Amino acid sequence: MTNFYVFAVIRYAWLSLGLIWLIALAFTKRVVRSQPGGARLFQLAVLFLGYCLLSGRWFHDGWLGVSFIPENDGVRITGMAMTVLGGLFAIWARLTLGGNWSGRVTVKEDHELIVKGPYAVTRHPIYSGILLAYAGTAFAVGKWHGLVGLCVILIGLMIKMSREERLMMETFPDAYPQYRQRVKALIPGIF
Repeated sequence: MTNFYVFAVIRYAWLSLGLIWLIALAFTKRVVRSQPGGARLFQLAVLFLGYCLLSGRWFHDGWLGVSFIPENDGVRITGMAMTVLGGLFAIWARLTLGGNWSGRVTVKEDHELIVKGPYAVTRHPIYSGILLAYAGTAFAVGKWHGLVGLCVILIGLMIKMSREERLMMETFPDAYPQYRQRVKALIPGIF
């Protein structure tokens, strides 16, 4: 499989994820409580920086443009598979979350604590899937800018995740601590 096909599949995987997110946006519940705008802006800036590092053309020179793994078809195909699997897991989680989803840290009208499907595997399966997809893309790219971008995205999602955890503890003071003990945040059985 050539680079063209590998990166075409990766692009289509990301486009599919974005399209499903846009369509599902129409089916979200009304927001009751939300994070402050400044906190949201900071999160978005960190995530955008990570995205630019991973996929932008600006970081191909210097040490960020150097390969961190051997460049071969096996590595790129593995990265492509990770991207597709991560995207599918994130989509499954997004569809399972349904109307409770929001791009910002919020509590929705009639908010429910979802603990089934991918939420029985990790507490933040959308982030788990997105991180796997970004890791796959970084692996396929094989350059330091992709790996650094992945780390920046992880930091951005960890910031958002900590705010979500606090809000869920406030919203579901009895059920969430039990759920939190049973199910790991991002990596099943580990973290």
